Amino acid sequence: MFKKILIANRGEIACRVIKTARKMGIKTVAVYSEADRDALHVEMADEAVLIGPPPTAQSYLVMERIIQACKDTGAEAVHPGYGFLSERAAFCEALEKEGIAFIGPKVKAINAMGDKITSKKLAKEAGVSTVPGYTEVIKDAKEAVEIAAGIGYPVMIKASAGGGGKGMRVAWNDAECLDGFERSSNEARSSFGDDRVFIEKYIEEPRHIEIQVMGDSFGNIVYLGERECSLQRRHQKVIEEAPSPFLDEATRKAMGEQAVALGRAVDYQSAGTVEFIVDSKRNFYFLEMNTRLQVEHPVTEYITGLDLVELMIRVAAGEKLPITQADVKLKGWAIESRVYAEDPFRNFLPSIGRLVKYLPPKESEVVRVDTGVYEGGEVSMYYDPMIAKLITYGSTRDRAIAHMRDALNEFFIRGVAHNISFLAALMVHTRFMTGRISTNMIAEEYPNGFHAADVPHDDPALLISVAAFIHRRYMDRAARTSGQLLGHERKVKNDWVVLMGGHQHPVHVDPADSGYDVVYMGETYQVRSDWQFGQPLFKGTLNGAEICIQVERRDMVYRLFHWGSQADVMVLSPTVAELQKLMPEKAAADMSKYLLSPMPGLLTKLMVQLGQEVKAGEDLAVIEAMKMENVLRADHDAKVTKILAAPGDSLAVDQAIIEFD
Repeated sequence: MFKKILIANRGEIACRVIKTARKMGIKTVAVYSEADRDALHVEMADEAVLIGPPPTAQSYLVMERIIQACKDTGAEAVHPGYGFLSERAAFCEALEKEGIAFIGPKVKAINAMGDKITSKKLAKEAGVSTVPGYTEVIKDAKEAVEIAAGIGYPVMIKASAGGGGKGMRVAWNDAECLDGFERSSNEARSSFGDDRVFIEKYIEEPRHIEIQVMGDSFGNIVYLGERECSLQRRHQKVIEEAPSPFLDEATRKAMGEQAVALGRAVDYQSAGTVEFIVDSKRNFYFLEMNTRLQVEHPVTEYITGLDLVELMIRVAAGEKLPITQADVKLKGWAIESRVYAEDPFRNFLPSIGRLVKYLPPKESEVVRVDTGVYEGGEVSMYYDPMIAKLITYGSTRDRAIAHMRDALNEFFIRGVAHNISFLAALMVHTRFMTGRISTNMIAEEYPNGFHAADVPHDDPALLISVAAFIHRRYMDRAARTSGQLLGHERKVKNDWVVLMGGHQHPVHVDPADSGYDVVYMGETYQVRSDWQFGQPLFKGTLNGAEICIQVERRDMVYRLFHWGSQADVMVLSPTVAELQKLMPEKAAADMSKYLLSPMPGLLTKLMVQLGQEVKAGEDLAVIEAMKMENVLRADHDAKVTKILAAPGDSLAVDQAIIEFD
């Protein structure tokens, strides 16, 4: 067994590999860029080596520096994680030449399956059902349009060396194909150093289901069940689960055996994933094989009881798989939610900055948190905006969902925007709860984006009662302040008005053992808790039922977060509540004359000049953030009167770029 391994990655996957290596008694080496100097994976590893500046092309993608780090530290093997160099055959070859083991498949498999064009050809030759498409290298956008027209719209444009939703576009006509080809090529070049793309038929109402395989160097290969990865936004997975609520045993077996056959065709060893697209009649088509560990591997680990990273390490060290196909038993249900630094209420724009507060839910037998951040750390503009993966387990799907709802409720993040409200909304969505999902579900259910109205609280009385509790406890604490004038001590009244959602809600609050009785609209709500002012989580009971609500105070406003719903609440005396009705509301500034940056990022292109007349829909600028290219277009005809930013500028959210007449 190896004594020391190097993890050629960052973030949560680097931390994940370190945990297993530590369990196995293996020393670890982390590599980091200048932006990751204070990252969690650097702190967790036994050693750490600086490999370059923040851009991935100058650090994590420079294989020579990673190999040199192995030599300098005496690392015997490299675990690549996912992304970066994980599917780069040249990296595997370079390691072999230096006598350093690669904790992953061999060059043959990476070459055959790591490239999506090559893998499709191989799958066809092996008799595997594939999606209709064009797998040759496409020269330019014009040829892409001709090919797409021949296949028939809609088509999917995908980066050949892609992954993680990068370099992917759906085109429904020639114009979208032209634009999609250029954007996919640029993103592929930026993220993977390879601008090749291919085109395939886009299957409507599809499910994305993948099979986990594991092989060794002795010819043994098994499949470890499937993962349902259909809940996607812009081709980026949002929620994954295992097993799939859609597959029957016969389809599962057929997909698994086909995945194993494909693995055998390339002498596959280590962990890999064969991805399929499945239609409404359970017909399945090969999409691609990822010759690496997948982001969503924890759900498979939960239902199989296996540590996939440990198996990868043991296989790379020359050991046989300790299991056969007959040993693989699927037990229970697991769900994974990807927690991202992005604002779901602003079209999921990425968010960067410092994690002022970061309190993930407590881990247990049914809750797991894979993360690469910590309170006080930063979410950088240079890398993927994932904060954590939240995984829950249950004996049934309903139990796993219930645990996920509770865990999301407890996940406290401040300092950057996050998508927990969106994840919570999906957890209670009828289509998700009944398993009627597809890769189109999010686009279909939220065609105009995600809004606060999409997560209404189903019990406003709960929030009103808790707000009344919080304010009354605050007032009672204030009344106990020492040094008050005798005979004129502060007396706290029982009648209050809760202002929420623009409406006033009169309440009566009576002290009780371990809490308060709140009378609202003739009903009494017994709120009990040992919560103290300043604690971020309000944990207690409401009429005997356990509750957990996130709480923070901003001047006179209490911000409550529960089941994905956020409410800004004020608790006022009846007199102040009457006066508040007379307060005018300040109108927001008119910024309609400006093109504003919708996200923090780098302004890479500016397509207009001073004095230029622009038409609605015309491209104005391109911003690059979190490895994604975002095109800003004119929403109406106008004339450019001022240019307020230049290519190369780092932009903040809502920073003005162009002023119009």
